[in-house]
Amino acid sequence: MQVQSMHFQARAGQRLADQRLQKNLKKLSTKFVTARAEAVRELQEFEIIRDEAVRRRKAALAKLDVWLERFEREATRRGASVLWAETPAEAAALVVQIARQHEVRRATKTKSMVTEEMALNKALEAAGVQVTETDLGEYILQINDSEPPSHIIAPVVHKDKEEIYQLFVKTHQLPRESGRVPEIPEMTREAREVLRSRFLASEMGITGGNFLIAETGSVALVTNEGNEGMCTAVPRVHVAITGVEKVLPTLEDLATVMRLLPRSATGQVISNYFSLLTGPRGADDRDGPEHMYFILVDGGRTGLLGGDFEEMLRCIRCGACMNHCPVYQKIGGHSYGWVYPGPMGSVLTSSYVGLEKTLDLPQAATMCGQCHVVCPMKIPLPDLLRKLRERQFERGLRPWRERFALRAWGYAAQRPRLYRAMSRVGVRLLRWLSEGGRIRRLPFGSAWTATRDMPSPAGMTFKELYAERRR
Repeated sequence: MQVQSMHFQARAGQRLADQRLQKNLKKLSTKFVTARAEAVRELQEFEIIRDEAVRRRKAALAKLDVWLERFEREATRRGASVLWAETPAEAAALVVQIARQHEVRRATKTKSMVTEEMALNKALEAAGVQVTETDLGEYILQINDSEPPSHIIAPVVHKDKEEIYQLFVKTHQLPRESGRVPEIPEMTREAREVLRSRFLASEMGITGGNFLIAETGSVALVTNEGNEGMCTAVPRVHVAITGVEKVLPTLEDLATVMRLLPRSATGQVISNYFSLLTGPRGADDRDGPEHMYFILVDGGRTGLLGGDFEEMLRCIRCGACMNHCPVYQKIGGHSYGWVYPGPMGSVLTSSYVGLEKTLDLPQAATMCGQCHVVCPMKIPLPDLLRKLRERQFERGLRPWRERFALRAWGYAAQRPRLYRAMSRVGVRLLRWLSEGGRIRRLPFGSAWTATRDMPSPAGMTFKELYAERRR
């Protein structure tokens, strides 16, 4: 997927002006946020399980090479082939190579963010392989000129029923009742009927992998539609693709993390479908692939080990941080310009593709801390975003006016007397600029006051105000 993060400000402005999108994005706060809160509240030992899951993920990352080697050994022993890719492009080339080796012409695919990194559909189509997305949201995006997803869990959350219906009319070419938009269950059935023939004709199924289990050489898949079963049971070839950081040592580790993933993602106690797949079809098995491949992608992940951003590798892709982020809730996922949106995306994109291409992403946060509060893996996202800002400043990647202002503030902040004097002058200036107790225009803050105002300063510090109110 081509990186467009350098256009964040322009894209965000367009989304803010899109009233239809603003209405659609309210689904996040009315559905996912509320559902997560209720699911977490029902699990009385949630924080205990959370601490244990974090401990287990840390332990896995601390010996990542050991557990990856164990996974490869066990998966190979059970008949699967394990391939390694340093870059997303190498991973895409491996999938094309597998398709050619098995003379594949039709493939079905489940939702996978790693394959978005790889631009896999484009690579397969260039090789003459017809690829069909089978997650309903991803299918809708595919028939809309391969539009990228805007959310890692609900890829089509930015569209409403009417928009989707128009895509179905254009693509499916079925008889329609004039002037009537079908209800969602009817549209779902229509998509199911179209996809059924694709499932049955598929020669290769492509999935992601929520987790890899080292002790059994298995991949765990979590969906709500059951499409992963059709993509792994029917085709003669199954290719599972995931990042190297997704390995867990044991099934017990998997069980612990799975108590958090669906609750944090969609507010469910457990997803509708949970598959644990180990090796190709055996002699006594009634279904399953004849050939099974694992492709493990680095793509910059191991570069985070041992560094300031290693904690980001604990991410289990639940989407809770973006569901609760006030910035994401207003601008949606496409504004971020790459595969991963929201707070986690701002850190991952900057880490994987470089700060030079993501100048605005570390700034795309209010630092309210909600992303850290709801993250099941306790990833300190505000701290990581702050570190990215510091690196931008050190490398001179921010505008010179911003850097000058920060240096001036830093100089004054280290000199209490000067800071107090400047604060008094600043308070008086702001009070002079106020109108009716509100500041509506700032000479050097027009980007802020163009859309909001703020109260005039009281003229006292918080400590002085507190003392005044105690009298």
